[in-house]
Amino acid sequence: MKLATLRTGFGTSAIRIDGDNVGVELDYEDVGQLLRSEDWRKAAQLSGEPVVFDHADLEAVVPTPGKVICVGLNYAKHIREMGREFPEHPTLFIKFADALTGPYDDVFIPEYGTQKLDYEGELAVIIGERAHRVSRDEALDYVAGYAIMNDYTLRDFQRQTSQFHAGKSFYRTAGFGPWLTTADEWSPGSGAVLTTTVGGEERQRDNTDDLIFSVAELIEFCSQLYPLNPGDVIVTGTPEGVGFARTPQQFIEDGQNVTIAIEGLGQISNTTRYGEPGCGPGCTCS
Repeated sequence: MKLATLRTGFGTSAIRIDGDNVGVELDYEDVGQLLRSEDWRKAAQLSGEPVVFDHADLEAVVPTPGKVICVGLNYAKHIREMGREFPEHPTLFIKFADALTGPYDDVFIPEYGTQKLDYEGELAVIIGERAHRVSRDEALDYVAGYAIMNDYTLRDFQRQTSQFHAGKSFYRTAGFGPWLTTADEWSPGSGAVLTTTVGGEERQRDNTDDLIFSVAELIEFCSQLYPLNPGDVIVTGTPEGVGFARTPQQFIEDGQNVTIAIEGLGQISNTTRYGEPGCGPGCTCS
């Protein structure tokens, strides 16, 4: 089953996707609200009003998760390309929900933030049941499903301190979606390949099972720290090939499209725009 959040003329609506650009409206404002309902699986299977939609109208699949927990340094080759030490425990940082945007939205960056814009294609795990102090053996039972995220990064802001957060939570930069594919249809272990292309050039390609800390291990670790609640998101890390580590460095340019695909989960595709929404040639906004 595939679940998405759709923008409508009246706000947003959770939908169940039944085919190409075809779905059924559910009685919830978004997928996050659906997941917080008493029996979300049953609710997602109910009949509703049919809807034909355009991918451009998809909102971030969970627009306002309570937590967006990101994992750094979780692919061996990426750790080496960044010149980092291999971690003994998961490296966590937080991305605020304000950073999320639709899977096909343009990303607008004010001029002061355009110097080192980088892409990071990642597998996102969406929690479906409250998980607190769970073991890795049972961890996947708490997953609602999986999606894709671009952990879009302003490297100059990130590298100003030892903390990753400032470069990772810029407003409405992280494409998230295109939908939630439920855990009964997709789960780790199939060797699904993640690819990232920038301006049509492939920059990242790796197996989503080649994580240093698996999805189950991440859920176990995070749930020892705090409860994971329905709609919370764990973003599992990016493979090698980021622009910062290339020689010469290759950052996202004005007007470039970044497309991230994971086998079995679809793809997201965001275009970076320098300036504020509505700016035209010669705009001097900042």
